[in-house]
Amino acid sequence: MTLNWLQIQDNWQKKWADAKLGVATVSDKPKFFMIFAYPGPSGYPHVGHMRGYSYADMITRYERLQGKEVLFPVGMHASGNLASGFANKVKNKDEHWITYLRTNGCSEKTIPTLITPEAVIEYFNEVYVEDYFKKFGFLCDWDRYTCTTWKDYEKFIQWQFLKLQQKNLLVQKPYFATACVVHGPVAVDPSETDISKGGKAEKQEYTLLKFKFGHDYLVAATLRPETVYGQTNLWVNQDVKYVKVEVEGEHWIMSEQAAEKLRFQKDDVMLKEEIDPKDLIGKTVIAPGIDKEIPIYPASFVDADVGSGIVTCVPSDAPYDYIALKTLEGNQTLQDKYNLNVNVTLIPIIESKGYGEFPAQEIVQKMNITSLEDPKLKDATTEIYKVGHHTGVMRKNCGIYTGKRVEEVKELVKQDLLKKHKADVFYDLSEEVICRCGEKVVIKRIDDQWFIKYSDQELTDKTKEHVESMNIYPKEYKENLPGILDWFQDRACVRLGNWQGSKLPFDEKWIVEPIADSTLYPMFYIISKYTKNGTLKVEELTEEFFDYVFLGEGLPDKSWKQIKDEFDYFYPLDLNLGGKEHKTVHFPVFLMNHVGILKKQDWPKGIFINSWVTGKGSKISKSKGGAEPIPQAMEKYGVDAMRLYYAHIGSPHADVVWDEPVVLNYKNQLEKLYTLIETLHELKGQEKIIDLWLISRMQQHLKEINKSMKDYSLRELASTVYFTIHEDLRWYIRRGGEQKKVIDEIVSIWLRLMNPITPHLSEELNPTKNLISSSLWPELDESKIDLKTTAGEELIKTTMDGMRSVMKLAKLEKPSKFTLFVSENWKYRLFTTLKEKIQETRNVGDILKVILADESLKQHGKDVAKIVQSTLKDVSKLPLIVTSHHEELLVIEDAQNFLSKEFDCVIEIISDSDHPKAKAASPGKIGVLVE
Repeated sequence: MTLNWLQIQDNWQKKWADAKLGVATVSDKPKFFMIFAYPGPSGYPHVGHMRGYSYADMITRYERLQGKEVLFPVGMHASGNLASGFANKVKNKDEHWITYLRTNGCSEKTIPTLITPEAVIEYFNEVYVEDYFKKFGFLCDWDRYTCTTWKDYEKFIQWQFLKLQQKNLLVQKPYFATACVVHGPVAVDPSETDISKGGKAEKQEYTLLKFKFGHDYLVAATLRPETVYGQTNLWVNQDVKYVKVEVEGEHWIMSEQAAEKLRFQKDDVMLKEEIDPKDLIGKTVIAPGIDKEIPIYPASFVDADVGSGIVTCVPSDAPYDYIALKTLEGNQTLQDKYNLNVNVTLIPIIESKGYGEFPAQEIVQKMNITSLEDPKLKDATTEIYKVGHHTGVMRKNCGIYTGKRVEEVKELVKQDLLKKHKADVFYDLSEEVICRCGEKVVIKRIDDQWFIKYSDQELTDKTKEHVESMNIYPKEYKENLPGILDWFQDRACVRLGNWQGSKLPFDEKWIVEPIADSTLYPMFYIISKYTKNGTLKVEELTEEFFDYVFLGEGLPDKSWKQIKDEFDYFYPLDLNLGGKEHKTVHFPVFLMNHVGILKKQDWPKGIFINSWVTGKGSKISKSKGGAEPIPQAMEKYGVDAMRLYYAHIGSPHADVVWDEPVVLNYKNQLEKLYTLIETLHELKGQEKIIDLWLISRMQQHLKEINKSMKDYSLRELASTVYFTIHEDLRWYIRRGGEQKKVIDEIVSIWLRLMNPITPHLSEELNPTKNLISSSLWPELDESKIDLKTTAGEELIKTTMDGMRSVMKLAKLEKPSKFTLFVSENWKYRLFTTLKEKIQETRNVGDILKVILADESLKQHGKDVAKIVQSTLKDVSKLPLIVTSHHEELLVIEDAQNFLSKEFDCVIEIISDSDHPKAKAASPGKIGVLVE
């Protein structure tokens, strides 16, 4: 069967909208308030984004079915430069970008209008809601939609920063910030909010060593100033363009790229002249720290864009240097070209655990590395640097630092060189970073940068204490979060330049950056409804208003009481869902701002981390693609199939690969369920024993689902609802089940269990006029759980499995007769005792001691010992419940006709428990012979 999923979706989405199911109001119900990290206008949501967003709708639907008043609002995080980067690509007629827009359904009429940030934001404010969130079936409170560039939101953020200032959690100080060369400071972190490349880059502080060269200095950037005692030469790249610049009265020689970066970190960097590397190679310099003359050698491996484009050589402890020096020593042609005489000399400087005098030499020989192109060289370098830093001690030729640990010496050497003006400090990024606008990101000095004081120890301690009381998924993140909070330091919170966002209230040249303006925003969803419907005007959003509503301070205006009551009802936030990229930045600042500003009863209660959907081989990106666009995916698979894929393909907390054939399989599975339920509704017959089994199974499933959903284990819910229950109902029909009252009861429960994940299907299959989405979760009735009936059906299933196995062993395609044997009487007593004792101990001796005290079992001593030992190896083989020889015989006799039809042959049942062949059987496992 092929269903018209688009028609089904449109139909039910309209009915949900007409019923205003997402609208949240103050009531006498318990409340549940959840958000997901609101998206930014960098492009269309892809299948990875929709995974996390869908989890939020699944969880809020589940909580709504629990009878709660659910607030699930959404908005747009338009702060920063996302919209500017988007608009610039359209304005510049970027062919790739224009194709991307068309592919995702942007009309030819609309594309030319998206050339300003404001137009981009307005476009996505509509697109996200109408074309994605609503079409995915989300039940959100659309009346509360907000955007971080709207004036009402700015008033809220300005209040937040006034409170931070009043609580001494803002500080102003110099800072070397990651900054776009055009737009100014940007955040560089895995979320890549401000950037299009380089989210894992780290800001590195280099010691810029100054090598005296006549009246000038060649400057070499190093991350290991303690190794200056092992310097043998300088490396310059013979193919790189070098320049001489004037810096603070000195002339420095460095790569052109380094000089450009330096311009952002020091005042009045003046270009003097270009320098040909050939004029450097073969000359000598005076090395800082050791005050010795060392030569300058050529090296093609030196990257002009890393550090200063000049590298000091320490071959005793740097594998790259050692291999490069050995390579040059063996290259007589290159030596002759520059009139060099290279002899490798190693200077022992660090005593590292597990290594001798020259660690670099040892590891390259051990790993058989002979070329600079060998990828193992990177691993060798990491190993030597790690061992040297953590276990290293400075050797006797290291002056005043002899005998000191490398960990201590590193900073001491740097400070000494700086004090003597033999070094400076230079900042660079560990990898290339590109702003959303397409320009490079560098490190820039800002003298009066504002920071939120996350280093405040009282704030950190309070937040860590609160984390202990929170519901955080997965639990591993809860365990790691205190360490992240300890590590978290002051964070720059505002930017200069042409950014979208809120102005700092007491210093309006600054714009609040996107991480800082997205920490308390769940609170604003309470306010946004009233500004949108005109109850509140922007000018009424004063400090006094926010103080009253959020802090309960001051005297209220008459119109404020209702808003405060709503805040008090819905707050605190129950669950904040976001991608794993937010673990180290967004979630810590989200918590610390709540703890720093609000009263304790309003601190957040939960965090839910969702992992990524990846393309085959790489992360999917809005701008870089990696999967088919959502509009096409919705049309091809249907929304419910995609939601089921998200729920079932893996844990929400693990990355999964977008696999189109697998999504199609989920679509097919849903259509099988549709067909099955249609078949069930056609059945009308008599009551049978199998009815009790089906009722019992459904209640067992409901019990397990209720348990797993305490942790929002959506995968467990999906596995049971779409596969296990499906198989149960197929078995029910196969066993002759046809009782309409039972079927209606089971289907009613089943549809409600489906609703969180596949809401459209649950409504489409509902035979009543009431909406499943506004109904209640089924109530568990444990009195209907009948373990004996369940065990009986399992016995029939395992018997059929045994019959097939025997046929296979006998190589029979068409048996004429099966003979079935029920287990001997004494084994039921054995298994009953065994099930009890195995809960207390797994020691064979202890268990046998108890069992063999029974005289009726002692006579079977050898067999008892074998059974106990075998069972302890795999306790899953124990039957669900141990009944008796008589009860199992009744089950098999009742199923005799069924088994005869299934296998189209004669079924003989031996009731004699002392029959010799009965030894092959055991409780829960019928013995089988085939002819």
